[in-house]
Amino acid sequence: MPHDVATILQRVAHLEILARRLVDELVAGQYRSVFRGRGLEFESVREYVPGDDIRDIDWNVTARSSEAFVKTFREERELTVLLLVDISASGAFGSMPRTKLQTVMELAALLMFSAIHNNDRVGLVTFCDKVYGYYRPGRGRAHVLRLIRELVALEPVAGATSLEAPLEFATRVLKRRSVAFLFSDFLAPPPRTTGTQGGTGDSQATTAPFGWPARRAMGVCNQHHDLIAVTVTDPREHELPEVGILSLVDAETGQVVEVDTRHPAVRAQFREQAARRARELSRYLQRLRIDELRIRTDENCATSLRRFFESRRRRLR
Repeated sequence: MPHDVATILQRVAHLEILARRLVDELVAGQYRSVFRGRGLEFESVREYVPGDDIRDIDWNVTARSSEAFVKTFREERELTVLLLVDISASGAFGSMPRTKLQTVMELAALLMFSAIHNNDRVGLVTFCDKVYGYYRPGRGRAHVLRLIRELVALEPVAGATSLEAPLEFATRVLKRRSVAFLFSDFLAPPPRTTGTQGGTGDSQATTAPFGWPARRAMGVCNQHHDLIAVTVTDPREHELPEVGILSLVDAETGQVVEVDTRHPAVRAQFREQAARRARELSRYLQRLRIDELRIRTDENCATSLRRFFESRRRRLR
């Protein structure tokens, strides 16, 4: 990650140019069509006609006239978009020109500029084992550039990722229904216990990719807001190259494992485990009715976002 001011500003400028071009070319219209507004807001009153819901009658106006009047509403289109970004050390990994965290930054910048293009407010939460930074939702280019600058300048944190911390924080600070993007590689260890806990009524504990507290926090957050899980991966997390003895280091715990990649069975097992984990995570999110946006370090972020928009639009029809 860049440290000096000149490098940070150069990276911010690059992300702005990239994101603004993609917003203009690709997603400006799609962005609005796949996210709902916060609800309904009062627009005007009109005379009551048979069939109107009597609960919409404006009794103050009706009392001042000889006719009944009802309130009319319009969908409130302004959105608040909150990006929850996992800054754990595993995000510094990348076998492509971009690391996972740099890929996240590109997509985050694209979403930020899409939001302000539609006059929405956008905020940022950075987290690992706890919430490290919170930047209140705001509008405008200057605000977005500040958020991007904070992302570019941050240092990955060596620690176990806690998904509960940012989700509970978002549920607490967002007072109205919002759109929350949860960026992570979701590589937290699986739960060690089985059976139901906390009255969730779900006996699938052994298949939960990141434990019961995260399950509860994700469910509660998604009830109050529109939670979207952004899963970021690198090709080397799905397929091992044949390069002989390979030392694998866990960026968050420092644990080292040596693997002999010359054996086809070893590579096949690695590939199968990665595929199984991805399937389990997708099924887990589906059970919680949380949409998943998949991005990879070897793919164009705009392509991934367009694919997600198209899938979500079909589902919402």
